[in-house]
Amino acid sequence: MSRLRLRGGRVIDPAHPGSGEPRDLGVADGRIVALDPEAPVDREIDASGCVLMAGGIDMHTHIGGGKVNLARLLMTEDHRDGVNPVAPDRAGAGALQAASCGSCTPGTLATGYRYVEMGYTAAFEPAMVPSNARHAHMEMGDTPIVDHGAYVMLGNDELFLQLLAEGGEAGRNYALLRDYTAWTLHATKALGVKIVNPGGISAFKFNQRRLDVNERHVHWQVTPRQVLHTLARALRELGVPHPLHIHGSNLGVPGNIRSTLETIEALEGLPAHLTHIQFHAYGNEGPKKFSSAALQLAEAINAHPELSIDVGQIIFGQTVTASGDTMRQHANAGLASPRKWIGSDIEGVAGCGVVPFRYREQSYVNALQWVIGLEMFLLVKNPWQVVLTTDHPNGGPFTSYPHLIRLLTDRSFRDEQLARLHPEVAAQCALRSISRELTLDEIAIMTRSGPARLLGLADRGHLGAGAAADIAVYREQADREAMFRTPEWVFKDGLLVAERGRITAAPIGGTHFVAPGYDPAIEAVLRRRMPEHTGIGFDQLVIGHDELCRCCNGGRLLPAACFEVPG
Repeated sequence: MSRLRLRGGRVIDPAHPGSGEPRDLGVADGRIVALDPEAPVDREIDASGCVLMAGGIDMHTHIGGGKVNLARLLMTEDHRDGVNPVAPDRAGAGALQAASCGSCTPGTLATGYRYVEMGYTAAFEPAMVPSNARHAHMEMGDTPIVDHGAYVMLGNDELFLQLLAEGGEAGRNYALLRDYTAWTLHATKALGVKIVNPGGISAFKFNQRRLDVNERHVHWQVTPRQVLHTLARALRELGVPHPLHIHGSNLGVPGNIRSTLETIEALEGLPAHLTHIQFHAYGNEGPKKFSSAALQLAEAINAHPELSIDVGQIIFGQTVTASGDTMRQHANAGLASPRKWIGSDIEGVAGCGVVPFRYREQSYVNALQWVIGLEMFLLVKNPWQVVLTTDHPNGGPFTSYPHLIRLLTDRSFRDEQLARLHPEVAAQCALRSISRELTLDEIAIMTRSGPARLLGLADRGHLGAGAAADIAVYREQADREAMFRTPEWVFKDGLLVAERGRITAAPIGGTHFVAPGYDPAIEAVLRRRMPEHTGIGFDQLVIGHDELCRCCNGGRLLPAACFEVPG
């Protein structure tokens, strides 16, 4: 049994009493254990002057699947300098060398290394299309070190909408829709369900350019409200830990706060997670008809403890937006910078839009977006309801998280950055008057404990006995950006994988997924009806457990383990 002791560090673990107190942390065979202070160990590390946290968990980051690859192909100039000379055929750095690529669309190798360099040990793809699920898992399996998983997209596929139109929400087809949801989770080995612009991706294919929450789909005559409620109810009844992951209607549209509040109302108290909420918190007040609705939305989140959000904070500079929301990406294509974009349709199931974008400090709209995200972080009272994200790469690269943490923990630094923005935004925004500075406990909740709880990962995101030994050790510094940029040591399942910014080992991360039960009769229904809507056969959609476990599959090494998350 391999034993490790981290001695004398300050343990930030808000999931357990005594967070912030200095104590020793013991590890044995990849798990956190209670070690006798005098017991012999194989290695002891002096962590005095350091802060110990569980490994970071990014629960919304586009790291695998078709959209990401299209973005990489479109933006080759963005990551050309990050190619490793040791392995030039792979995008990213070598196995034992920290990635130097500053790209907003890093390759699989660089993605894993850059996450670990910051102390993150898990990352989850939020928009996996069923027909592309096998490829998405293969790509995430090629991302080293970090655990991973994905949320499968439902609610815009024609079969779901047809069943709903035939009487699904409260009628004879509801049980079929619930079993269809469970079967899709099972077949694609997904961790949750994502809905993007409910009904809107499908409506766009019927030449409908806008679809509000209570507006009817021009063809199927169902509303986004029905889609939302049906999926949220199904996931609760199936016992899926992560509630419905919602990319709402009218993303990025001035005045969309109305549809965001209508989305909350449509849920009727069902648990849900509202994603990249910064893009859905816009008013249409003032001379420019574009204003912050962060206070209004934060009040709604504070009044609904069953809801959670991630922010999707924008970061100034070049990035690329990649989304299944073809309705909105088509509308934004004229803003592409540089002037190129991709739009595609995926056989009646989903869509894809890739639009490069540069966020500018002196742009009134971009500056206000930056402000709105920070306001949401600081105005929602319960940190367990908020997850730190940039919606990588849509709001900015995940490598900007240390900078974002400093903005949230250091008001004087935040005020300095605010003073650099478009003058009308800096002078009028509510952010100037918000004095709150997040604590290390609150940062640990938003980046570790909270995501783990929302995803049902009982042995991740904390440092209690029995937890996986995913540990990040940071040298405590007043400059939180410097502190969180480069941990002293990072451990994955007890193995040292990074030391002071250098990757020391590159194990294969595990895949997390759920497997809710369903009535097997749904399979006969799907075999009969799926050919009307998709060119991929029923049997080809189903991913077996053996495809996720560590094995040689045509020469490709797949994930070391798969973890079925219990309901």
